[in-house]
Amino acid sequence: MSKREKQAIGQQILTAFRAAGAEEVAPDLLLPAETLLDLYGEDIRARAYVTQDPIRGEVMLRPDFTVPVVQMHMENGAEPARYCYLGEVFRKQDHGENQPEHPRDNEYLQAGFELFARDPDADAEVFALFHGILAPLNLQASMGDMDLLMDAVRALPLSGARRAALLHHIWRPRRFARLLARFSAPAEGRNFSESPTTWTGLRSPDEMQERIDRLQADAGEQPLSSQWVERLERLFAVQAPAPQALAQLRQLATEIPDIHEAVDRLERNLADLARRGIDTDAIHFDASHGRHTMEYYDGMTFSFAAAGRADWPPVASGGRYDALAAVLGQAKGRSIPAVGGIIRPGLVYELGGLA
Repeated sequence: MSKREKQAIGQQILTAFRAAGAEEVAPDLLLPAETLLDLYGEDIRARAYVTQDPIRGEVMLRPDFTVPVVQMHMENGAEPARYCYLGEVFRKQDHGENQPEHPRDNEYLQAGFELFARDPDADAEVFALFHGILAPLNLQASMGDMDLLMDAVRALPLSGARRAALLHHIWRPRRFARLLARFSAPAEGRNFSESPTTWTGLRSPDEMQERIDRLQADAGEQPLSSQWVERLERLFAVQAPAPQALAQLRQLATEIPDIHEAVDRLERNLADLARRGIDTDAIHFDASHGRHTMEYYDGMTFSFAAAGRADWPPVASGGRYDALAAVLGQAKGRSIPAVGGIIRPGLVYELGGLA
């Protein structure tokens, strides 16, 4: 497949985004690494291409568009605002030391749309836009809601430190499961003997002492009851056509009252989509859907996947990222809800295009 063919499909998608009222933007290809590392943590290093500039310091080839688009909007964007873009992103895709038989592209095109608005139907607007553009491909639409899961974790009868640890690892299912198992068992006592030796390492003595204090405090925690673990596991496992999943979540909300608001919002979103002519029975709801997407999504998440292509990433994906927009807007004293997503023109081409 030539770049020209991928670009042609990208332009076709871009035209649809512009028709939806979006202004086209072109963020820089080389971004300051500090901001991205602050937002994503050091884990992003394993996926991004990082280099050193003698003037700018550490910089990173653009791993996605969302952060620079949000930064640009916070500088001088109006409300509401819609942006679209088309360009390359760069991510390390394959792990290990040997080249796989079918390597994934490390450089590929993304066409994206971002909406900054306080309208309650913004989630439905973005989902419906992507649904309409991709309709010729007969993809499987899936949906989740990270706020639903995070509200359930915040409701756990745990200390603030333990809840914060679970929330931090909610996008890492294996680590999350290990933490949940540890917090469900009696805490192990920690013995930190006094030593006259000098502190060594990259952390300061105060940071290390703070860590020791946290571990010692943790030893006094009561284990999480099996009832709460079972409720959480049932919530995370909800998978069904969206209307059926909504009914299951309504039942779970009687046991986890803190998720009522997120369940109400899901109901409104599904009603908004139905009013836009979308068959919500054809949308697969997966409560853990957002745990496998970018970490900055904190509300509705969605994806469109090709049947029979389990080895592919989603053809399109996106979601709500209010917290990210708030963090990036702090310096300007601004905060506005945001939702957006991307489409991979290369995969659209592989499926025969949109014509």
